[in-house]
Amino acid sequence: MRMYDIILKKRNGGSLSKEEIEYFVEGYTNNRIPDYQVSVLLMSIYFKGMNTDETVSLTDSMMKSGDVIDLSGIDGIVVDKHSTGGVGDTTTLILAPLVASCDVAVAKMSGRGLGHTGGTIDKLESIKGFNAEISMETFIDNANRIKIALAGQTGKLAPADKKLYALRDVTATVDQLSLIASSIMSKKLASGSDAILLDVKVGSGAFMKTPDEAFELARIMVDIGNGMGKDTKALITDMEQPLGRAVGNAIEVKEAIRVLQGKSKGELLEVCLALGSELLVMAGKTENIKDACRLLEKNIENGRAYEKFLEFVIAQGGDREMVLNPEKLPQGRFVTELKSGERKYVKAIDGMEVGNCALVLGAGRDTKDSQIDLGAGIYIHKKVGEKIEKGEVIASLFGNDVKKLEAAASRLENAFSYDEKPVEKRKLIYGIASRNGVERY
Repeated sequence: MRMYDIILKKRNGGSLSKEEIEYFVEGYTNNRIPDYQVSVLLMSIYFKGMNTDETVSLTDSMMKSGDVIDLSGIDGIVVDKHSTGGVGDTTTLILAPLVASCDVAVAKMSGRGLGHTGGTIDKLESIKGFNAEISMETFIDNANRIKIALAGQTGKLAPADKKLYALRDVTATVDQLSLIASSIMSKKLASGSDAILLDVKVGSGAFMKTPDEAFELARIMVDIGNGMGKDTKALITDMEQPLGRAVGNAIEVKEAIRVLQGKSKGELLEVCLALGSELLVMAGKTENIKDACRLLEKNIENGRAYEKFLEFVIAQGGDREMVLNPEKLPQGRFVTELKSGERKYVKAIDGMEVGNCALVLGAGRDTKDSQIDLGAGIYIHKKVGEKIEKGEVIASLFGNDVKKLEAAASRLENAFSYDEKPVEKRKLIYGIASRNGVERY
């Protein structure tokens, strides 16, 4: 088998066999096939596409390029959720303890963020002592004992994806749906869960900008997961504005705690209830979505969800006092407020621009070596459709660098647009993709 023939076949619009895909993935991962040949193949895939069989084979090969985690030691059906990314997307911090409080095991491998804020692990490390570098023995024990475990992804998980993504990033081939889907699913499938729920974001603060793109990506990923023997579904959710009111690291942990305590409602809670309901049904805990949602709401009301978060943090070395007293979490020394000069309604919020402002404050990473300011962040007091009176605060910015704070505040003003008349709130959940096909709401 020759790489030349594989490139030629795909360039001419042919479908690659499982063996051909395995050959190039294994060869490139182990440095036997050079960058320039794989670059040409990626560009051919970009223009000619891949069918479902090819996409499944690519995912399978990348998954098997490293460790495939065995979670058979965890009792019952193990569930996991993956978001395609957004701004103020605090769902994992809420969803994992909420589902675990219903006696369903949540075992999650998470990464660190490279972008406007840190990833789930960075956010949790706002809590002093929290440790995501736990052994597999501890990971499985925690999932059995308290029904929730979270650990950092190792470099041995789908190393082919890491290498291919780096090449895609410098050859303008990132935004091809089969390549995106196989990249995400290779890591999720290698993580070992029995049931996978995908949260595919769409809007200004997401990678997918239109509902059609988001539904197509969701369909491909669901087909991959089910094609590889894992119960897989996807919800398509809105990210035209930040999902939560908090954007940052410690500030998102604070918001998650308030939601789990039943002190905060809104879009963030609504999405978490929708995702959690699907996970409970997938785990066989309830037969229908309505019963599942009622169970989740009950566990917020009776305090079990919040107690589960506290138990989870303590089990992984975190300081319980920071959960019991969230004001002890890191917060920037300086605060700037964006205020309204007149009575009006929020018409739109550019999610990506809010994320960029958080990055300016220091809440995220420009490069993998960047240092995150855990206390930097933004709190949005007024979201789309909400009325603002003259002099009211629209958003608060927190930081430890005055110049960064000034730059971010000036930029944040442009992320908001207004109307004199009431504005209708946006649709939050667009639909679902499952083995039964796609359903638009």
